[in-house]
Amino acid sequence: IILQSIGYKKGSVADRMKKVSSDAKYILPNTDKSRQEILTTIQAEIDNVMAIAPQYFANIPENKMLLKRIPVYEQDTSPLAYYNSPSLDGSRPGTYWVNLKDTADWPTYTFKSLTYHEGVPGHHFQAVSQLAIKNMPLIRNMMFFYEYGEGWALYVEELALEMGMYKNDKLGNLGRLRFELYRAARLVVDTGLHYKRWSREQAIQYMINTLGESRESITREVDRYIVWPGQATSYKLGMIKIKHMRKKAEKLLGDKFDIRYFHDALLQEGSMPMPALESHVDNWIKQELIK
Repeated sequence: IILQSIGYKKGSVADRMKKVSSDAKYILPNTDKSRQEILTTIQAEIDNVMAIAPQYFANIPENKMLLKRIPVYEQDTSPLAYYNSPSLDGSRPGTYWVNLKDTADWPTYTFKSLTYHEGVPGHHFQAVSQLAIKNMPLIRNMMFFYEYGEGWALYVEELALEMGMYKNDKLGNLGRLRFELYRAARLVVDTGLHYKRWSREQAIQYMINTLGESRESITREVDRYIVWPGQATSYKLGMIKIKHMRKKAEKLLGDKFDIRYFHDALLQEGSMPMPALESHVDNWIKQELIK
């Protein structure tokens, strides 16, 4: 529906998404001025979501997140964006790094979802909440459970829609749905490679046909899935499990359900395997019922 509303009415979803992603209307010139414009726009989005965050989170991180460009000498081997947690002693803040080698990699409608995922309220809220836990064993601060960590980051991408961050922004929502399609395709490819014994070329071609992305970018992704079984699948499975926990809490708590404290329950004990998180949330529900 969104694609049709902006004039892309013919061809498969992949074909139309490929045309949108290369449309000059959504690509800034590859200049330093445009790079600064991207950073300014992303920072404004960070400020916007933080202004609304107290309505959805009981504990707002006191440590602000920095936004920085990936250094030029690192950009050739770096992903589009990533997040660095604060140092254990708090001397280095959490940082959201963006790769601005080529502004064509940043169509204007993609700024939001990646920022919510990698930055706030995604990995930054998660990391700062964990570091605030007193007497946390060092090994737990060094470990990262992907189903939990990336599942949370996907969950908040969708939560941003609920928060109104895409209100009157159908192109921004298209960017969110583009990432949703990407994650769904990875489920197919991960299981295809490691359960159905797909060839590398089968996996690459499936993602190209489904997403409309370039062969070069898809090849890099598929090679990662080949050497890291289950990692791509963990993102979506974690998100699904968190949504299941929320639905269960809403049903059992009824009028007592408060989204702010549900999110606090998900984050207050740090990264852990999903069965442990589910047990923790069940205990939280019981405590809320007797209040």
